[in-house]
Amino acid sequence: MRDSNPFIHFEAISKVFGTVTVVDSLDFHVAQGEFVSLLGPSGSGKTTLLMMLAGFETPTGGSIHVDGRRVEHLPPHKREMGVVFQNYALFPHMTIAENVGFPLKMRGVARAEREARVKRALELVRLGHLADRKPSQLSGGQQQRIALSRALVYEPKVVLMDEPLSALDKQLREHMQLEIRALHRELGLTVIFVTHDQGEALTMSDRVAVLNRGKIEQFDTPSGLYDRPRTRFVAEFIGETNLLAGRVSQRQGETATILLASGASVICDSAVAFETGHDVMISVRPEMLHLVQDAAAANALPVTIEDHVYHGDHIRLHLACGESRLVARAGRRDAAPPIGSKAFASFAQGDCSLVAP
Repeated sequence: MRDSNPFIHFEAISKVFGTVTVVDSLDFHVAQGEFVSLLGPSGSGKTTLLMMLAGFETPTGGSIHVDGRRVEHLPPHKREMGVVFQNYALFPHMTIAENVGFPLKMRGVARAEREARVKRALELVRLGHLADRKPSQLSGGQQQRIALSRALVYEPKVVLMDEPLSALDKQLREHMQLEIRALHRELGLTVIFVTHDQGEALTMSDRVAVLNRGKIEQFDTPSGLYDRPRTRFVAEFIGETNLLAGRVSQRQGETATILLASGASVICDSAVAFETGHDVMISVRPEMLHLVQDAAAANALPVTIEDHVYHGDHIRLHLACGESRLVARAGRRDAAPPIGSKAFASFAQGDCSLVAP
């Protein structure tokens, strides 16, 4: 979703702390109304990138444009951005209404207008009936919704969220994901969301930037990241995958023949143009790997069943394929093959991706 006139534009943005480069000359765009997640492990630079956009960190180099205006040297309160933190950052001595109205009070908004806007903001998160309570009287999920309400109350151009759901339990976190998605659609918000949780990023986002050591490995739709990872890091970080080492022995258009270390050949479709002779890794998701008895099946590799584990909605099969170990998923009603039995693991040429080793 690259726009010739993007709403948010990071251009060669960098951040160095001492001798450590935390964000390394990143350049990417966000469209107006888009929900973008910054996803990566601890230390990948995602929170630092968000803090530079918010104005709480100053870039070492590069520029940040929002709606056509450079903002990297503006103080946070002049950037028209709502920020939701992991720890909610609610004032314990204030009522919920006072907490939500605080940003408006600091901007000199008149009391009558302030009260009307606070009422609307609380109604957005369906907590208007709690306006007179204190934060300590609310559950974690309610406090997070109040923090979101406070970020929305002055109708910012952009809402920034720094791992806002990580302190919640699984059921409440999934509920809040749906709440935030619904608000995003209803209000047409531009949202930048930081998370280390891959499932959360895939569930909520229009696009996801996967960061690793200060660089973007891939900036793509959730399905693009999962179905067509471009690097080994993305293939392993997003979901679960099987990796097979090989070398390109032939290429025709987007179809490549890969010679595996075992001597077997497989055929893969790949948008990434690895030339003949290049070492590659084949990424195959467990649900795309099927056990068959026919050696003539597509990309059939001989395997031995080492174990099978019941997971409720599926059976997880652990397979030995020469020196490699693979994982496949079978339906819960499929008969699990006996441990030690032989079969073939098969996958379609369109159900895998080639990535650099």
